This record gives sequence, C-alpha cells and structure tokens, in this order.
Amino acid sequence: MSHSYFQPFLFPLSICSVFLLALGCSGPRPVLYPNDHLQRVGPDQAEQDVEECQQLAEDYVPEHDVSTVAGSTAVGAGSGGAVGAVSGAIRGGAGIGAAIGAATGATVGFIHGLFQASQPTPAHQAFVNRCLSERGYDSIGWD
Repeated sequence: MSHSYFQPFLFPLSICSVFLLALGCSGPRPVLYPNDHLQRVGPDQAEQDVEECQQLAEDYVPEHDVSTVAGSTAVGAGSGGAVGAVSGAIRGGAGIGAAIGAATGATVGFIHGLFQASQPTPAHQAFVNRCLSERGYDSIGWD
C-alpha cells in the first residue's frame, strides 16, 4: 500500500480535526439576564457563581459516557467505508477506496463523538440553571 493514496487527505483532515477539537473544548454556558441581583454582585462574582454551579453539576449529574464517542466512531467508519468503496469502485479501486473512506469516516465520527460528549446534557443544564436561580440569577438560555 502506497502512501500516495492518503497524502491528499492528511492535511485537510488534520486542519478539520484541530478546528473541531477547539470548538469542542469551549462548551455552552448559561446566559444570565441582567436582573437586580446580577447588577448588584457584578460580572466577576457572577462568573465565579457560574463556575461553582458548573462544578456542582459535574459532581452530581452523570455525563455522556465512552459509548457516545465509540458509537459515533463506528457509524462514521461504516458510512465512510461504504462511500469510499462506491467511490473507489467507480475509479477502479474499491478496496483502497473503502479503506480510505473507513479511516476518514472513523476520524470524523470520533471527532463528532468527542464534540457531542463535550456538550452538557439537559440534566446538567437544568442543574446549573436551578443552582443559579437559588443564588438569585435568571438564566435565559445557554450559548
């Protein structure tokens, strides 16, 4: 197997991977309505309270597990392999097309799974919203 088949895919795939991982690292956060309490305590105290509520949620609310990432990787590999095989068959190399497609699909699926796992669950968001509400804040959504 020659490396020339994979060469055109490596750079774009690397760039996409870094971009998606960077997006996945900065998860959504609650947006606070500027009520009297927020205006009284100020943005620094509000940020500290959000961080504390986020930490409490991480301690008490179950998050996504490894199966989220594994499932996305498997689906990506299967889909990519099928598309790669069809594309390769058209160009006369179904085997190498399937291999390239499966590798690319698995990578995209893996990154999608990581991104999905980095997003807070609805229970996590509800926990943080309640925690903030009990401290006097009004969360109007997540951004």
